[in-house]
Amino acid sequence: MIAVVDDEAALCEALESLLRSAGFSPMTFPSAEAFLASEHGKGAGCLILDVRLPGMSGLELQQHLANSGSQIPIVFITAQEDGDGQLQAQALRGGALACLRKPFDDEDLLRALESAVPQ
Repeated sequence: MIAVVDDEAALCEALESLLRSAGFSPMTFPSAEAFLASEHGKGAGCLILDVRLPGMSGLELQQHLANSGSQIPIVFITAQEDGDGQLQAQALRGGALACLRKPFDDEDLLRALESAVPQ
């Protein structure tokens, strides 16, 4: 199962459709807190995570998961401007597989997921 954590409902629906068509089993969450509270989130094989979320940010969730010993692969997606690359560097230093800028190419996302989750 691939967990998608993003507060933008239309994007979650689009990602759900894309992931299903690629043979993945997605589950969406509108916030980091909803992901953490869900029993389903614990079984995720990979996490697609927005950087900017209401409440706990994606980077804070990444840190929380790392501190709890989780080794779930993370692919970040963001619309946030990052002219100096600090955001991407922070995500990658924290262990993220990729940090894609919205709007991203579907193939880039699928390539990142295929390296994280054997189908």
